[in-house]
Amino acid sequence: MSAPRLAVTTSDVLPPEADCVVIGSGIVGVCTAYWLASAGQKVVLLEKGAIGGEQSSRNWGWCRQQNRDARELPLSTKSLDLWERMGAEIGDSLGFRRCGLLYLSNDEAEIEGWAKWGRFARGEGIDTRMLSAEEAATRGAATGQRWRGGVWSPTDGTADPARAAPLIAQAVEKLGGHVVQSCAARGIERSDGRVSAVVTERGTVRTSAVVVAGGAWAASFLHQLGIFFPQASARSSILSVAPGVTGLPDALHTAPVTVTRRADGGYTLATSGRANLDPTPGAILGMRHFLPMFARRWRVLRPGGTQAWAAGFETRRRWALDRPTPMERNRILDPKPDATVIAQTLARARALMPDLRTASVQATWGGYIDSTPDGVPVIDADIGIPGLVLAAGLSGHGFGIGPGVGHLVADMVLARTPITEIAQYRLARFGQSQWGKVSDF
Repeated sequence: MSAPRLAVTTSDVLPPEADCVVIGSGIVGVCTAYWLASAGQKVVLLEKGAIGGEQSSRNWGWCRQQNRDARELPLSTKSLDLWERMGAEIGDSLGFRRCGLLYLSNDEAEIEGWAKWGRFARGEGIDTRMLSAEEAATRGAATGQRWRGGVWSPTDGTADPARAAPLIAQAVEKLGGHVVQSCAARGIERSDGRVSAVVTERGTVRTSAVVVAGGAWAASFLHQLGIFFPQASARSSILSVAPGVTGLPDALHTAPVTVTRRADGGYTLATSGRANLDPTPGAILGMRHFLPMFARRWRVLRPGGTQAWAAGFETRRRWALDRPTPMERNRILDPKPDATVIAQTLARARALMPDLRTASVQATWGGYIDSTPDGVPVIDADIGIPGLVLAAGLSGHGFGIGPGVGHLVADMVLARTPITEIAQYRLARFGQSQWGKVSDF
């Protein structure tokens, strides 16, 4: 089975024109469309496959400030508030709860790294609490182990990856927007150098603003327009167990395994830093841009296979706008998980929390996490074509900050004062040198 995901029915009508067209219905795309529609814009949200079908339904569901890179922290804080606001406006919590996140460790260097981050974050007003050995043992009682220390972030939480994006997409329609699934955007048209339309497999939509929120597909789409976006993807492998076990922390991270309570009462199990690196044309051609990232994280990457190459999402071939594209040949990226990683993750989770030994495996799945060379997203309205905005490269952090990214993109489209600083998200930061600071988390 693949990742659990709520299937929703949306409009099948492609309007001839719109104020803005959003390409991609992951958490960033649906949130962008939501904030634009809330502002009275005529929005068309295009999805080549199904709402939230790729990484937005395949992640842990964490919505955190804890251990965020300083460049993302203000956006993370805003996003937590926006999760609550969207839930109230939509009339559904989207599974969002400030349940708190628990980190436990027996590694003194790791604990000191958390403490260093905490000293910075508390200066920014973040509630992050270091745990003594005794406090860690108490909060981690379900493990039955002693711990040297840990962190508790009480104002952080989780949301439901299976339902969030689909429910937000439905809210977009209630606000007057059009959400069209199984409709790939093949490219854009320009007039006097500006965006003038989006060409889809079902026809053309006239518009003066386009948002590319295509996740792992973004770089290949922009390549068709002559825009360079350094992007690479790693394949993660995750599983969930069925409901029935109680008394475990809602969200616990340890070096061996991360355990997260799902909205259905089951648990998502994952091992941080066990991703497979599948070679692709885009990854090979852009290898030099990712050398700092690779040098920092090579220990947590495993050699992959040919799945990504065959999927075509990082192709650098040109495609015609009047013929099927790779996006139509592969509607939803659904890679096979690494069986070894799945088995190890399950074994580690059951060793960490013996109560999980009675829980049956509900589903296993893979997913492609798209990243930038520094592990910080690109959110930019100045990428070379007036009217074209990019929001991609969320680097495994996108679900939690999706509401904030979407709001920031809407601010750009509407020329409003942005909710956070934007300089750190510029695409141009990769133009002269890719050797900047790589995100620690």
